Amino acid sequence: MSNPDTPRHVEVKDGDQTIAAAEVTTAEGAEGTARTSLHASSGHNAPGSRASLVDAIMDLPEVQASTRLEATVPLGDGEALERLRERTEDAVTRPVGSTALFDANLPADSGPEDSGPEDSGPEDSGPEAGH
Repeated sequence: MSNPDTPRHVEVKDGDQTIAAAEVTTAEGAEGTARTSLHASSGHNAPGSRASLVDAIMDLPEVQASTRLEATVPLGDGEALERLRERTEDAVTRPVGSTALFDANLPADSGPEDSGPEDSGPEDSGPEAGH
């Protein structure tokens, strides 16, 4: 598991182009809160790319070890918000400016789920990448 003070950077790419990315941090200690900020590139993105980013975030060991998730998602990113709701419990979403704040509990069995079509996979360039 990575150091909770060091953010993990997660990306979904289409070829050489990053189409969605996120920064993920976790509170120190087990059963803490995972925090993430999701970003999608401007322009048209392939359907499923933002859901794939959510899956990559949710499948990180430090996120799975957490009990809560707080996410900042661009307002109007229904695909990411819907996938977050599918992978969490007791979700609350609030609009704040041009973003939506998403707060939810993580289920005890928050292991990987079927993420649908695998057109492009997530790449992790965090401290543990390439091991």
